[in-house]
Amino acid sequence: MSVTVVLAVGLDSWLLTAQSPVWKAAGFIVISVNTIKAAIDHFKVGDFDLVLLGSSFPVEIKERLTFLIKASGSSTPVVCLSNSSGDCDCDGFADATLGSDPSKFLAAMKELMVNTAKLPAFRKIAFSSAA
Repeated sequence: MSVTVVLAVGLDSWLLTAQSPVWKAAGFIVISVNTIKAAIDHFKVGDFDLVLLGSSFPVEIKERLTFLIKASGSSTPVVCLSNSSGDCDCDGFADATLGSDPSKFLAAMKELMVNTAKLPAFRKIAFSSAA
């Protein structure tokens, strides 16, 4: 089974603690940070398959972090969690916005990883520089 390494930015610690065994069983290793600076520092030195942005940050912060990730030349998908009311405030810049239902959430993350892996190399390059 392949392992997907996720940089989770600003997720509630209770959600990570509660979901950790489920995520591990599904093949996800989650590195959690709760500040933008920590997210940038980890991203610079890590090899992440996906960046997950929690709903605790304002949309402007999430957009800026997404821009920095894409500007680095990375093709790593950036996914936002919708807020508690289900609003999708990241639609203009994130690769996907997911609800917080754990079972649907994990299935959607797996699907996104499969679809990203299927992109041809030239699409990945164009996709990463589109931000």
